Amino acid sequence: MTHHEAVLWRAAQARAGKRVVFTNGVFDILHPGHVRYLAEARRQGDVLVVAVNSDRSVRAIKGPGRPIHPEAERAEVITALACVDAAVVFDEDTPWVIINAIQPDVLVKGADWPADQVVGRDIVEARGGVVIRVPVEEGHSTTGILERTKAKHSSDQT
Repeated sequence: MTHHEAVLWRAAQARAGKRVVFTNGVFDILHPGHVRYLAEARRQGDVLVVAVNSDRSVRAIKGPGRPIHPEAERAEVITALACVDAAVVFDEDTPWVIINAIQPDVLVKGADWPADQVVGRDIVEARGGVVIRVPVEEGHSTTGILERTKAKHSSDQT
């Protein structure tokens, strides 16, 4: 969805009386940690919208070798998950603008983020919503997958 479509989608959810859950991330190489995290996020409400970092913002966060997959494909894969109802790409350095536009009832972040550093907390709590931090799956990360792949490739070359 575009930002505008996301706002319209959110309004439709509100009219239907649904509790909207929001989370965000890069979701470059989808792995079990992502799937479990998104499923837990979805359990916090009636519908889940996922904001996916744009290619530009991923490069700013992760470096010039990332993302592996372009933003449209990452959003497509995320939206195909049964637990995800909608996805929107955001280009800003943080998701604050899209959170402000969507005004979710629940904001979900990984517990690796300190509570006082969760971007958008101010927006969600100001309107009576909640911020939920969920545990991060140990042993699952895109960076780890890429490092293991690189190490395996290097060892195969020798």
